[in-house]
Amino acid sequence: MNACLIVIDAQESFRHRPFFTERGLPAYLAAQNALIEGCAARGIPIVRVLHSDGPDVPANPFSQASGHVRALQGLAAFDAAATFTKSRHSALVGTGLGVWLTQRGIQRLIVSGIRTEQCCETTTRHASDLGWTVDFVTEATMTWDMAQPDGRTLAAADIQARTATVLAGRFATLRTVQEALAA
Repeated sequence: MNACLIVIDAQESFRHRPFFTERGLPAYLAAQNALIEGCAARGIPIVRVLHSDGPDVPANPFSQASGHVRALQGLAAFDAAATFTKSRHSALVGTGLGVWLTQRGIQRLIVSGIRTEQCCETTTRHASDLGWTVDFVTEATMTWDMAQPDGRTLAAADIQARTATVLAGRFATLRTVQEALAA
């Protein structure tokens, strides 16, 4: 089955958001980089997806004018088979990614990147609904703590566990880096 690694929103923009912390970043980068390097070694195409939206002014870290819509520092360098820029949560909305995948006969997507519960989860659900087989590599995704509506903190690890729970067996197969590379 033809596979493709999708690296979603692993970009410098997040360093300029108020919730950003380095906690969890080394583990994420180690897993993400191992996945990138393993896919490259196996000839699996790697797609880079970046997020850009909002006012196109330097103060907006997700605008092209900011200079932050670029690879996250510490991310392994790779020759992207394609690069897409999105302005919605799903990497399949308005980017041409779906057409690109279909034209190449890609049937299996390996999803990784930033934020676990937002763009990675949304892309996974969307891809599954469109008929792709999806491997979700939780350890190669990253997110941060969030404030719940009642003001309590929801820990990043709990967000990742919740995402894994709702995706498993419905929208994706959960895999470790090694399992994704072996599949």
